[in-house]
Amino acid sequence: MGRAPREILRSVFGYDGFRSPQEEVIEAVVGGGDCLLVMPTGAGKSLCFQIPALVRDGCGVVVSPLIALMRDQVAALELLGVRAAYLNSTLTPPQQRQVEARLLAGDLDLLYVAPERLLMEGTLGLLGRARVALFAIDEAHCVSQWGHDFRPEYLKLAQLGERFPGVPRIALTATADGEMRAEIVRRLALTGARTFLSGFDRPNLCYRVVAKGDGRTQLLRFLDDHRGEAGIVYCLSRKRVEETAAWLRAHGWDALPYHAGLETAARQANQDRFLHDEGVVIVATIAFGMGIDKPDVRFVAHLDMPRSIEAYYQETGRAGRDGQPAEVWMAYGLGDVITLRKMVASSEAGEEHKRREGQRLEAMLGFCEATTCRRALLLHHFGEERSGPCANCDNCLEPPATFDATELARQALSCCYRTGQRFGVGHLIEVLTGKETERVRQLGHHHLATFGLGKERPAAAWRALFRQLIAGGWLAVDGDGYATLALTERCRPLLRGEVHLTLRAEVGASKARRRNPAKGQSTALATAAEPALWEALRTTRRTLADAQGVPPYVIFHDATLLEMAVRRPTSPAQLLEVSGVGETKLARYGEAFLAILRAHAAPGGGALSAVDAG
Repeated sequence: MGRAPREILRSVFGYDGFRSPQEEVIEAVVGGGDCLLVMPTGAGKSLCFQIPALVRDGCGVVVSPLIALMRDQVAALELLGVRAAYLNSTLTPPQQRQVEARLLAGDLDLLYVAPERLLMEGTLGLLGRARVALFAIDEAHCVSQWGHDFRPEYLKLAQLGERFPGVPRIALTATADGEMRAEIVRRLALTGARTFLSGFDRPNLCYRVVAKGDGRTQLLRFLDDHRGEAGIVYCLSRKRVEETAAWLRAHGWDALPYHAGLETAARQANQDRFLHDEGVVIVATIAFGMGIDKPDVRFVAHLDMPRSIEAYYQETGRAGRDGQPAEVWMAYGLGDVITLRKMVASSEAGEEHKRREGQRLEAMLGFCEATTCRRALLLHHFGEERSGPCANCDNCLEPPATFDATELARQALSCCYRTGQRFGVGHLIEVLTGKETERVRQLGHHHLATFGLGKERPAAAWRALFRQLIAGGWLAVDGDGYATLALTERCRPLLRGEVHLTLRAEVGASKARRRNPAKGQSTALATAAEPALWEALRTTRRTLADAQGVPPYVIFHDATLLEMAVRRPTSPAQLLEVSGVGETKLARYGEAFLAILRAHAAPGGGALSAVDAG
């Protein structure tokens, strides 16, 4: 056994204390036990296998699903003085042989490998000749066939327990409800493993969902609060990614597309720009989710609704990994509801799969249409409860108005029934608003009792009503490809007047939203600490990062620079007390940053306290 975990935490990673339940997990793995850890993105999952790998004899083997993520994590570890490497398809044969030689010579602390390569007989044989300290299975939710990021290779990782008895295994994920946790344990053969839950709350994230009108215009309005910041915009299709990125560039944003259809070189170049440069917006399909290890993403926007809360949580988890305030935003509309309902209904998968997909979609729709605290809904979905409003979501910051929609809903349902339950939303709205189109006349629907019944109500308001009726399960979308609507069993009591229906009142798209009170907190702190010092520290970080070919955050996170700007250390010993500054980084970068700090010393020579600065 090597050094104590707390000593490694301070000297290597530069942190004074563990977060719950990091220390308990580390002790379990160091002691040789198997574990499942569920911890939010940015909360410090990696330390739970990196530190045990440095404590135990041998090399920690990390199963990681994406090459880009391996590269970034290895680069960050090497700057900490940790002996790390990866084995993947980007290496030349001589490079691969060099990594293998280092492994066999005991010259590696951590080795990252994709599940496909790990399961090759040659790799398993190589590990059999080496000293393996532990196996860490990252993104373990990929094992779930019901999940949003299923990777079939993960199903074969159960054999690690058989091939390497006595070597502890730790499975890690940020996204798993109770059902999925049980599935991970079963499929990875982690029988007897301890499960650790650190909580799913991301208090630094502000959640917002808006009714989709002109989605792109709404996106621009949202982005106005995030000038110069890094962020991700998620779209459902590759075509929509390309179009949205081009549209944002035309409106002055440094926006780049990212999806699996791009040529490898172009995709890599775009990702590198996003990681290395300031203020780049990446427009991506959901496949981009797991490849991001950038801590200073200040916003995540969805132009299309995800298929499940698990997917939404995973994707929004890319924001604010550094613990600083960040905002997640979604434009959600009738088209999203219809499209996703059709996808579930028309799926060729088995009935059990369709049932689970339907349940997950119901939960996502409920989240979008909610009038109560969104954070409470998210936490409840993952088995946690909170009391009181969070004061950091749209529903808490600007409580939505509701109205008694019983009579309007009955009119809409009646119109659907009287037209034969074989038409889409557009036609039903034409009938309700009294639009005597050629098709309405041909079908004779201008003679129906519901024709013109809702002519005093604008078409947009009827669309919002139909969206909520579909989301609430009062109307079903036919999977025949034409998005026709039909009544469900649930609507019978409503039509008979036995129940009342309260829905969210739509707010006009032109209404200006209040600025997120948490937004800009990082900038405000930096400004209070002294703008010139903040910019000088960032410039120094950028220069060092460019010289070494790594993203700036690999040198130091924004949070570390902010603490430097507030505390203003002037000696190596004082700088070492700053969170995120370990011994190796102090030796490599300490003098460069101390020179800046000394040049901006506070009047009278004293360092500012956090209270003085803010």
